Amino acid sequence: MSRQSISFTPPNDEWLRAQVDSKEYSSKSELVNDLIRQARKQQAQIDWIRAKLEKAEKSGFTNDSKAQILKQSKSALDG
Repeated sequence: MSRQSISFTPPNDEWLRAQVDSKEYSSKSELVNDLIRQARKQQAQIDWIRAKLEKAEKSGFTNDSKAQILKQSKSALDG
């Protein structure tokens, strides 16, 4: 595992220390790694949603009614 030296603002350092003091994490390093993992997972979800939205935008618009769209969706789910 690579070793890094980073600086925190006083409020962030206090928050990190409080998390470690509460025994939620054993060290600041463990907490920072967990925060990075969460951010990476969130970014993957954002990227997935963005890709779906871009695909939908490129597919164009429809003049179908809500009922027609619902029927098509149910049909697609049923196979």
